[in-house]
Amino acid sequence: MSKSMKRVRAALEAAGLDPQIRETDLARTAADAARALNCAVDQIAKSIIFRGADSGAALLFLTAGGNMVDPDKAARIAGEPLGKADAALVRSQTGFAIGGVAPIGHLNPIRAFLDPRLQDFDVVWAAAGTPHHVFPVSPAALLRLSMAQPADFTREQQLM
Repeated sequence: MSKSMKRVRAALEAAGLDPQIRETDLARTAADAARALNCAVDQIAKSIIFRGADSGAALLFLTAGGNMVDPDKAARIAGEPLGKADAALVRSQTGFAIGGVAPIGHLNPIRAFLDPRLQDFDVVWAAAGTPHHVFPVSPAALLRLSMAQPADFTREQQLM
């Protein structure tokens, strides 16, 4: 088990949750993950990281699988312009590689925001520290554990 996944497991256990981490072979996109898990695409909690243009800090946007972060809305909520977070910032702030960023178990505290669409489900699935591992969690627990602020920062993804 990777160090990243161990941190996620430890965070779930520390919160009194049973870490039911599951491996998925086909999880390159939210749609792929939803098919592999037999759930709705919006039950996939994507971890999207931006860099605050003023602060230089990483900011986490937990987004329902069928939604995209609207950069203008997200910047207003963050209180600063947002830019692309490079792999080095993501790794140093969270301890995770891009593609496997979990909403919990970060190396350093991170400001987080949660797409209210995720709260429409009893269970959502989030990355467990690797691109191929996920865990189920209630939206209420996800909100509490990630210390995220619910906020409207999305637009619906245009599927082609």
